[in-house]
Amino acid sequence: MAGRASAVLTRRVGAFALIASILGVYYAVATSLTNFTVWWEVLILSFLVIPAVFGLVYLALPLWQAHWALVAGLASAVLAAAFEIVDLDVLANFTKLAAVTLLAFWFLRYFETAAWVVLVAVIIPWVDAYSVWRGPTKHILTHQRHVFTTFSFTFPVPGEQSTAQLGLPDLLFFALFLATTVRFRLRTRLTWIAMTLSFGATMALAVAFDINGLPALPLLSLGFLLPNADLLWKKVRAEQAWGKLTARE
Repeated sequence: MAGRASAVLTRRVGAFALIASILGVYYAVATSLTNFTVWWEVLILSFLVIPAVFGLVYLALPLWQAHWALVAGLASAVLAAAFEIVDLDVLANFTKLAAVTLLAFWFLRYFETAAWVVLVAVIIPWVDAYSVWRGPTKHILTHQRHVFTTFSFTFPVPGEQSTAQLGLPDLLFFALFLATTVRFRLRTRLTWIAMTLSFGATMALAVAFDINGLPALPLLSLGFLLPNADLLWKKVRAEQAWGKLTARE
């Protein structure tokens, strides 16, 4: 059994290294690639680049139980800031991804049951939508774009200097929801597919309606809730769905 687990871990590490290498090459040469039409760019980002990036999160899932996740997450955040200062943008980009992923893994241990994660998944789309359309995110996007760039993850558009961006909270909740599927025995692979595609769908909607920024968390939450709806419904209706809050004396 131990040998099998070791083999699986080895394959994950190998796959992680391969995807990271491919992404490194893409980020290095993206601006030199052929310039595509806007909808081809959306397809490339949605079905190639974004899945590759979040494939790294999927492969890192065994770390959700790591006792050092908080320390490593904070250290990664400091390192990302240092990379930003010295203009090592690609390294800063992926170090930010590592930081929020590890912090999400650490944060998950404070959710006693899946019902609490469901509650978060129901609430955050409304908070995100308000922030993007009327709240602080709108102000930042309109008047302090550089601040949003600092606290976001970028996806280079092939053949252009421009990038698509996701806020760091989007990455954090992606990792939180995905790790939830492992901890509470939900549908991990299907959830990963749905949530990854949700980012592409949000981007496509923004392009189609020429909107400068759409909240990503509404579709991301659906990407978590819908593939697991039947399982989550059973967990929410269970006798101790809310843990100690509903435990009988």
